[in-house]
Amino acid sequence: MPKRILIVDDEPDILKSVKFILEKAGYEVFTADDGEEGVEMAKKQRPDIILLDLRLPGKDGFEVCGELKGDQNFRNIPIILLTASAGIRKKDFEGCAHDGFILKPFQYGELLAKIREFIPENNEPGA
Repeated sequence: MPKRILIVDDEPDILKSVKFILEKAGYEVFTADDGEEGVEMAKKQRPDIILLDLRLPGKDGFEVCGELKGDQNFRNIPIILLTASAGIRKKDFEGCAHDGFILKPFQYGELLAKIREFIPENNEPGA
């Protein structure tokens, strides 16, 4: 059974291209284009990992991360933050116990490597 990834990002080009790359790598991919939809999709689809943009309309990535990590049902799902803001300070992450982050723009190999740190490849034994 393929590992499930939720991508939450308000940039349609990023959603489309990342979804394509991850599906080609064998993952089942779900998308959401705002924070509220991201929380709903996480609860509905129960992904194995979440790729979460920080700057989202309405509920931002920090709020989504905090809400999901504060819920015992989602606490163990890894969240990788995606951001174009290299200047984010450590205190900005308080309340958001994320598991990793990647700066935009990123290389797809870098993204796949980061994902594989948290969930094994689909073709690995026991995956």
